[in-house]
Amino acid sequence: MTMQETFKQLSGQIYLDGALRKSAASDGFVVVDPATEDVNGELAFAKIEEVDEAVANAHHAQKVWDRMNGLKRSEELHEVAHRFRELSPKLAEALTREMGKPYKESADEVEWTATAFDYYAEVARHEGGRVVGPIVDGQMHVITKHALGTVGIILPFNFPYVLFGWEAGGALGAGNAVILKPSELTSFSSLMMMECFDHLPKGLVQCITGAVEVGKHLVGHDGVDGIAFTGSIGAGQAVAQACAPTFKRALIEASGNDPFIVMPSATMDVAAQGAVFSAYLNCGQVCAAAERFYIHDDVHDSFVEEVTQLTRKLRIGNGLERVDMGPMAAQRERDRYEAMLARAIEEGAKVVVGGGRPDGFNRGYFSDATILTECRPDMEIMNNESFGPVMPICRVSSFDEALEHANNSKYALGSFIYTNDLAESMRAINEIEAGMTWVNSSSLLDNDAGPFGGRKMSGTGRQLGAEGLDQFRHSKFSMIDHENVPADFWWFPYKDAESYPG
Repeated sequence: MTMQETFKQLSGQIYLDGALRKSAASDGFVVVDPATEDVNGELAFAKIEEVDEAVANAHHAQKVWDRMNGLKRSEELHEVAHRFRELSPKLAEALTREMGKPYKESADEVEWTATAFDYYAEVARHEGGRVVGPIVDGQMHVITKHALGTVGIILPFNFPYVLFGWEAGGALGAGNAVILKPSELTSFSSLMMMECFDHLPKGLVQCITGAVEVGKHLVGHDGVDGIAFTGSIGAGQAVAQACAPTFKRALIEASGNDPFIVMPSATMDVAAQGAVFSAYLNCGQVCAAAERFYIHDDVHDSFVEEVTQLTRKLRIGNGLERVDMGPMAAQRERDRYEAMLARAIEEGAKVVVGGGRPDGFNRGYFSDATILTECRPDMEIMNNESFGPVMPICRVSSFDEALEHANNSKYALGSFIYTNDLAESMRAINEIEAGMTWVNSSSLLDNDAGPFGGRKMSGTGRQLGAEGLDQFRHSKFSMIDHENVPADFWWFPYKDAESYPG
């Protein structure tokens, strides 16, 4: 079966109670291949009643899953990882056809998703709580960890597999059921990956396609005990407000505008390669992408020369061909990005390379990889997430100036610094306001064992690591007296000698 035939079969489908089925919805969304503008199919805007049904299914399945012993749950999660790897060619092709990224990046994403499930399959067995020293003779005092119940996961289009792996891996490892509301742009890919979960209890993992109303109902549902959201600041604030009345646990990752600092001691070819990758991976549609570049005066010109040469070599085209960068995910995304780019040029930014659309494409949402110099810290493009393939460069005269600009932002997700000065490296780690810092490191590389998340308007909560497991469970402290001895030192009646002397 071709991928086009698969998309046609998935049109109008949702995944409930362990099976694909036709939604009762009459409204939908036409899904377009961003490289060709050919229609892939039409997804359903699920009905509110179908969300309610999913929540009821999840409630029952979660009880079964939560009672399952830790070894069995671990084996089941490893099987999820195995199925992702087994289905990788099909899942990677679907993602490339649906949102445009190069096939290599799609295949990498499938593998990263598998490793996340493998990680939580093991960590969940070893992070079940702890025993603490009792304050009463003969007692045992323990902290146990318990699932929240049902977790709603709302995802963007840019990494539909791996973000689900990070969040569902932690949620399932903690004993929860999950309900996914994917982006309209990558719902077919999300429905296809449900095959990786069909060996689990029915209703434990479900996928409801739809638009804003579906997400709103999921977030506000009384039967949903936690939310994991990735998206814009405005939508993240709406999620936080909806969760506030009941203090519902919420993981919110709401955009980034990461600084990239290059100092005179940096190894320039490494810094340039890191910059190009950090700016243009997934056509710049990465929440933790480098989006504002602060380059020291002493190395500014050599850095610009290096990144210009590398940028000119990038191959742009259909992600199913031998390319380094595909199209943007949708026309609306390119329109938004191009408008911001035009305003930057009007404000005085100089285009060194790119700045428009690549030649040779009559169809598709392609955009040049662009380098801008002579950018100022007060420019819009230096202060708001561009979410596109652009590298805006600003000169700085010192580390302190770079640090000041890096922290002068409402965002605080990731950060990058290239330097061989140990003092600068340590100051960057300690002083840059961000959830993550890459120091001369493989830019945008994640570690399943380390937490991913930000500060300020970039959100709250953490994915990955032990922190990503605790995001989806609560702690309970218990004092156990197996000898059942009266606590006469504490209980009524109080001793007269301990009363107010008067």
